[in-house]
Amino acid sequence: MADPRRTVDLLRHLIRNACVNDGTRDSGGESRSVEVLRSFLEGSGADMETYEAVPGRGNLVARIEGRHAHAPSLLLMGHTDVVPVNPDRWRRDPFGGELVDGEVWGRGAIDMLSLTASMAVAFRALAEEGFRPSGDLVYLAVADEEALGSHGAEWLLEHERDAVLTDFVVTEAGGFRMPLPSISGPKLPIEVGEKGSYWCTIRVSGTPGHASMPLRTDNALVKAAEVVRRLSDHRPETQLHEVWRAFVERSDLPEDLAAVLLDPGSVRSFFESSDDLGLARTTHALTHTTIAPTMLHGGVKTNVIPDSVDLQVDIRTLPGQSGEEVHALLREALGDLYGEVEITADSDDASTASPMDTPLWDALTRATERLAPGSTTIPLMSVGATDARFFRRAGATAYGAGLYSDRISFAEFTSMFHGDDERIDEESVRLQTDLWHVLARDLLG
Repeated sequence: MADPRRTVDLLRHLIRNACVNDGTRDSGGESRSVEVLRSFLEGSGADMETYEAVPGRGNLVARIEGRHAHAPSLLLMGHTDVVPVNPDRWRRDPFGGELVDGEVWGRGAIDMLSLTASMAVAFRALAEEGFRPSGDLVYLAVADEEALGSHGAEWLLEHERDAVLTDFVVTEAGGFRMPLPSISGPKLPIEVGEKGSYWCTIRVSGTPGHASMPLRTDNALVKAAEVVRRLSDHRPETQLHEVWRAFVERSDLPEDLAAVLLDPGSVRSFFESSDDLGLARTTHALTHTTIAPTMLHGGVKTNVIPDSVDLQVDIRTLPGQSGEEVHALLREALGDLYGEVEITADSDDASTASPMDTPLWDALTRATERLAPGSTTIPLMSVGATDARFFRRAGATAYGAGLYSDRISFAEFTSMFHGDDERIDEESVRLQTDLWHVLARDLLG
C-alpha cells in the first residue's frame, strides 16, 4: 500500500497553494499545484503532460500504459481549484494547511484536495511497484471544476480528448457515513449521477429618483427583495427518481422508514423533523428542485432610487428536467412579478447519470468492503455538479467515490463543502489512499 503520510504532506502543500477560483478567467492559478504534483510524480516512470487552456490554469495528465490496447481503462480525476473563503469566520488560517490533533485544516481539505492528493500518492506507489495494468491507468489533476470546468475537464475533452478519455472515471465524492439506521451494517454511497445546474440572472427593473422622496417610488431593490422572498418561500413538489429509489431500497432500512422515504407525500415530514441537519438538507436536495438566491447587485449611489437590480440564482434540477420546466417553476414561484423581470440563463446543464451495474461498481464495492469491513455500497446522486458529467456525456462510466472514517459527523462533513473550518482527519486520508490503490489493482490487474 502507499504511505498515507505522503498524502498528508501533499495535501497540506496543495492547500497552501491557495488556488482560489472566483469564476473569473484569471483566477485559480492552478498551475502552481500542477507543478507541485508533477514534481511529486517525477521519477515514478509514468508518462506526464501538462495542458493549459488559459495561461496559469494548468491541467496535469499522468499515465501508466496498459498491457493491452483495447482493455478497459481507468481515470482517477481530482481538481486543484477551491472556492473563495471568508477567513474571519475560520478558527484557523484557511490556507495554512495546519495539522492539528490528527486533522488537516484548510480550504479544499474536503472539496476535494484530499482526494486529489490521495489519488496522486496511490498512482505514484503503483508506478513505483512496477504495476502493469491491463488497460491504461490515468491520473488527472484538473483546473476550474469550481466554475463550470470551462478551462479544465470540458476544454480537455474538446481539445485533448485522447489524452483524458477512458472507459471508467472516478472523481468526487462518496464513501461517507450517512446517519441512517441500516439493519445490516454501514452503507457507503457511490455517486452514480448528479443533479443538473441552471444558473440564471433575474433582472429587476424600476424607475430612478431622488432617495429623499421614497414614497410610492418604483424601487428596483425593494421589488428584488420581494422576488428573493418568493423564491425562498417556494416549495417545489417532491420527485422520487430512479437513483433515489435504488438508494432507499438498497440501504436496508426499517420498513416503516423505507415506506416514508419512498412516498412522495411523506418525504417532507422526514426532512422537516430530522434532528440531523446534514441528513435533512441532503434528503431535501435529492428529492426536490432547489432554488437558492446567492448574489444581488444593484444601485449606483446612496441617494438614488435604483432602477435596476441583478439577482443571481443557483437552481439544481432533477433528472429529466429542462430549462423550459425551470421557467415554469419560476413563473409559479414569482406569480404576478414574473412578467416584470427578465430572466437570462447563465448555465443550463442537465442532470447526468451512469448505470449502476458495471465492472467499476463491482470493483469499488469489493475495495470498500475490504477496507471498511462490514460495510457495503449503495448508489446515490450528487446534489452538486462535478466534472464527471463531461465524461458521462463523452461515453464513460463515471462515479463519485471516496472513503471516510466516522471521526467527523455527517452534519459536519456536509457543512464543510464551501463552508467554514474545512478539514479532514488522517484516518480518512489513509482510507482514501488505500482505496485507489486497491481499486486500480482490482479493476486493471
